Amino acid sequence: MGAQQREYKKRIGSAQGMKKIFKAKEMVAASRIAKAHARVLATTPYADAISRAIGAVATHSGDVAHPFLDQERSTNGRAGIVLITADRGMTGSYSHNVIRAAEELANALQEEGKTPVLYVVGRKGETYYRFRNRPPHEAWAPYHEGELPELGHEIAQRVTADLLSEDPETHLDELYLVGTRFKTRFQQVARATRLVPIEVVDADEEHGTARPTYPLYEFTPDAEQVMDELMPRYLESKLVNILLQSMASEHAATQRAMKTATDNAETQVKKFTRLANSARQAEITQEITEIVGGADALSGSGRKER
Repeated sequence: MGAQQREYKKRIGSAQGMKKIFKAKEMVAASRIAKAHARVLATTPYADAISRAIGAVATHSGDVAHPFLDQERSTNGRAGIVLITADRGMTGSYSHNVIRAAEELANALQEEGKTPVLYVVGRKGETYYRFRNRPPHEAWAPYHEGELPELGHEIAQRVTADLLSEDPETHLDELYLVGTRFKTRFQQVARATRLVPIEVVDADEEHGTARPTYPLYEFTPDAEQVMDELMPRYLESKLVNILLQSMASEHAATQRAMKTATDNAETQVKKFTRLANSARQAEITQEITEIVGGADALSGSGRKER
């Protein structure tokens, strides 16, 4: 019985130690959500303004031509998929959800006769594809939360070069972005979005608050050069914004996962405490039974205790 109690106490100590770790991680993730969400809110107006500017140029400049606006380029060929996953564990189903969304998109593209090309951000996504002998075309892992704007700029430069490349080994005809949209700390959605070719939609209409458009615009030096300047900024703003949203979503997922883990650890502590108490009571009962049995044996033999 003593050995059994020691085993239970060992497990209780282990569960209590894990509970402290999980609780600490939960509190850290909770403290980071607000800051990450504030960064999302700070970058969203700029990304929306770039989208509106592109819509204004495309709508009010006549037949402006730009390869990112050419809808015919999406009929076949290579389709790039930028996938944003977590760079660490203990995030629940966060990475699984975005990887599943990317796999569904890749299968749909293959059915259309296109070749998916993966650009992966985060160790979880890179490990997933390398383990399955499907190494990504490019991977950014590990990465740091404080360097997300610089990372978005780097990714935008790389995919822009591939979109404009004439080399058939690297050229992309389409570009999709698969990340997690942060709605609230309790709701995040894994979503795939096509960035190129650009479907010109006013950014306010996308958010359900349509604004009137003004038809009189004057572009200097000309609409084509304005579009050439806007397109790289458009891709970079979208990438930075979704990177920040994904990071906020990752913190929210971590908080939920650690809350669940903390509750499970507490359940284990209670379980093994109850078992240890039961074992101790059983040991005490056995000792009392042995004492009573010894006393009865002495009484039956006619001997008296001294």
